[in-house]
Amino acid sequence: MEQPIHSMSNLFAQLGLPSDTASIARFIEHHRPLPESMRLSEAPFWSPAQASFLREEIQEDADWAPVIDELNADLHGSP
Repeated sequence: MEQPIHSMSNLFAQLGLPSDTASIARFIEHHRPLPESMRLSEAPFWSPAQASFLREEIQEDADWAPVIDELNADLHGSP
């Protein structure tokens, strides 16, 4: 299996969020669990630009998609 092109840290930096390991963990802990019926890009804590980026990258199955899927799973999971 190929390694993802982008890391979780890269994704958070791309979204304009603190991208160190501790900040990412705090973000996920603070915002999970998302309701199962809610798409990641529909979460209320994203800016319109962040939501658009997440939605478009998944729709296009772009090279960001694997790490966005990982974030989606982390935010939908239970603490």
